[in-house]
Amino acid sequence: MTTPEWPLFEVFIRSKQGLDHKHCGSLHAADAAMALRMARDVYTRRQEGVSIWVVPSIAITASDPDSKDEMFDPAADKIYRHPTFYRLPDEVDHM
Repeated sequence: MTTPEWPLFEVFIRSKQGLDHKHCGSLHAADAAMALRMARDVYTRRQEGVSIWVVPSIAITASDPDSKDEMFDPAADKIYRHPTFYRLPDEVDHM
């Protein structure tokens, strides 16, 4: 008899100094509530976090690392993104 494996959750913690959540690890849990409790016990032992997110790994869609060139192309052909061709009035001298 095989025991089913619990789903994998990705854990994100927001530190006291930051505004963003950072990925800090993964864990297996029966459900999201259990994953939250386990993440608190495992990843915030020194009271460094103020917020925890747990996300089922199957809910995350990632870009293909082999397609990074076309995914993150600087799009130099879209000149409207950089207003270098506008003439600024003389009163605007701080730009």
